[in-house]
Amino acid sequence: MIEQAGHLEGFLPLSYRTPKEREYVRFLWEAFETNVEHGKYQFAFLAYHMLVMSFVYFNIWQIRQIRPEAFATALIGFGKDMEKDLLEATSPFTFHVVNESHVMRFLKLIQCDNGKIGAYTKLVKDRNETAHSNGNIFFSTEAELATKVREIIRAVAEIQDHSKDIILEGYRTFLTESADPETREHIEIEDQVREVLIHGGYMSLIDLSFCADFDITALAENSNFVEIEALHAEVRNWVNRDDAIAA
Repeated sequence: MIEQAGHLEGFLPLSYRTPKEREYVRFLWEAFETNVEHGKYQFAFLAYHMLVMSFVYFNIWQIRQIRPEAFATALIGFGKDMEKDLLEATSPFTFHVVNESHVMRFLKLIQCDNGKIGAYTKLVKDRNETAHSNGNIFFSTEAELATKVREIIRAVAEIQDHSKDIILEGYRTFLTESADPETREHIEIEDQVREVLIHGGYMSLIDLSFCADFDITALAENSNFVEIEALHAEVRNWVNRDDAIAA
């Protein structure tokens, strides 16, 4: 059960900007695992839901970074104060100020249609039902929770697939902006990939797998193409690392 749920790890960032963010995600994993071990499956579901919403926030954050104009346009209809908060946000967790059902609407920016968004929003409604003192235990067995986890992982995988184009768009920009050792943030290839792409972009292992399959010959005319090849090789090394998720 825990192993099946652990598939979510590959969709979460390899690196976080602050220790507090990493501690928060680790806390949720520990809460999930502890409640499963003690048969408290309803509380395990609540922790798992929070991990999934964190995944959604990280995806929206990547949209904000890579397509800022589209993100800003999507804020039409929000109150002025909330719009300001979201535009000036310094952490993906800022999105918690938006109602969870409404935050799913941002996924339209990666071509998720209304039908899919409705299905994702249902996960929020399921969480709401379990979180209230209504006298019901919705997940009394491990099998019931396992069924819900499979449903959640399918939804997460769908969202991830929809994010592929935007991840590759951001990766192409990273390669071109990092090609010149004289102007990029870090001279060493390893540092540039780790700090700017992975750490700065909240990249997951699956995000990196998209990048690893990118056809860099499209950038062959760049005068620093040798550096682009080296950057791309380093990304592929990360994907092939046995300890990548724990890095």
